[in-house]
Amino acid sequence: MEIARQSGILLHPTSLPGRFGVGDLGPEAHRFVDFLSETKQRLWQVLPLGPTGYGDSPYQCFSAFAGNPLLVSPERLRKDGWLGAADLAKAPAFSDQGVDFGAVIAWKRELLKRAGAGFEKGASAKARESFEGFRQANPWLADYALFMALKDAHRGAAWTSWERDLANRRPLALEKARRELQADVRVHEFAQFLFFQQWAELRAHAQARGIRIMGDVPIFVAHDSADVWAHPELFVLSSDGSPAVVAGVPPDYFSETGQLWGNPLYRWETMARTGYVWWVERFRAVLGLVDLVRLDHFRGFEAYWEVPGKDLTAVHGRWVKGPGDALFEALAAALGQLPIVAENLGVITPEVEALRERFGFPGMAILQFAFGTDASAECFKPHNYPRHLVVYTGTHDNDTIAGWWSGGVGDSTRTAEDVQAERDHCREYLGIEGREIHWDFVRAVLASVADLAVIPLQDVLGLGSEARMNVPAKPAGNWRWRFTWEQVTGGVRDRLGRMTEMYSRADPSPVDR
Repeated sequence: MEIARQSGILLHPTSLPGRFGVGDLGPEAHRFVDFLSETKQRLWQVLPLGPTGYGDSPYQCFSAFAGNPLLVSPERLRKDGWLGAADLAKAPAFSDQGVDFGAVIAWKRELLKRAGAGFEKGASAKARESFEGFRQANPWLADYALFMALKDAHRGAAWTSWERDLANRRPLALEKARRELQADVRVHEFAQFLFFQQWAELRAHAQARGIRIMGDVPIFVAHDSADVWAHPELFVLSSDGSPAVVAGVPPDYFSETGQLWGNPLYRWETMARTGYVWWVERFRAVLGLVDLVRLDHFRGFEAYWEVPGKDLTAVHGRWVKGPGDALFEALAAALGQLPIVAENLGVITPEVEALRERFGFPGMAILQFAFGTDASAECFKPHNYPRHLVVYTGTHDNDTIAGWWSGGVGDSTRTAEDVQAERDHCREYLGIEGREIHWDFVRAVLASVADLAVIPLQDVLGLGSEARMNVPAKPAGNWRWRFTWEQVTGGVRDRLGRMTEMYSRADPSPVDR
């Protein structure tokens, strides 16, 4: 896949402004699309859109197919008639500076129940037909909705702690649960109907403004998810349902003990015997939502870091061969050309790059990594970029550029001497003084030869470490950042738009070649 020269902004919808505690798919999302268009951007990159579980991470979702009900817009529910004005007037006084997930989840859950009741009471025949059509068109929905209803009934406990017949999906136990939890199951189904309806409207608005959306597909799924509960045969599990081995990455730039993600690993040989149908359906679903896909941890498809399920760090793992060509051949046979961007960061071998190049997937480069002392820094310097590349100032896992420049947070491997050496190297390489370091970085990626340049909104706004989205291996406090429109000044808009035009990234009709 080749991409016409263009640029875009990385912002997860939870970071949008609004008075309901978390960004959503309502008016502010549409306003953000308009901002992208006005500043000559052609792409909006988001993180995984699934219903978040452990640590509120979009990379640990309850389903690889479902949408996040926290993103459902209350204002749109009021407009559609499923809620009344009083329902929104009773919203708590949420902070606009960050997401308090505990408070937002509790309030949004009750709001969606009331919206469901409003739908059941007042929906037209056409609306009911649309809902039923959605239910029939999405085979994953029945298992997901029952899984979530059972989690609610078990006060959020992981599925492995449920009664044995439910954990093991005995047909009589499932039938009984569906009957007893029918009302709760329907609320979860309705929340998914709302998410997909609102997302479709937002995507149509983006398409009308010449904006494409890049989604994100994590290689692994959460253990406590409808995916693993419904299809245990596809995962390497112990007899009690717990992961026998888990995913992670070895020690690296982010952590001296590696990252222990804890996701169960796939039985790739079982998936191969089915023609990788689970992956085909997963990609079919995500390509119904977005135009391009960032495939997270691409190197794991060539070889992945396997850690014993009982270990507390990722240090004592081993590399195990992944599915390689066979998976992508199956995807391409079923779906045609794959609009994939390969996240090829970390320990990348010639075999990984050969796999990526064989299928024509552009890789990634992070400018912030260009000024370190290790040998890998060279490939992140703009003079070494190939054209077929997506370049970032930083990603959701990095500190902001302003935060990194001032010393950073959460990067335990950086000493004070490292920070000073990186600054000195950066000044010399970019020919800058660093008074506006975030704009220096924005200019460098936009001016580069890379086809696609993506900038986190935090770096456009010049925000510090307080706006960092995620610190890898930090157990809590991530994913909370939100912006306000007051931060998006006229000067910011004008400067971003002019710079984008200057470096020929403002083509109003981006076309993949």
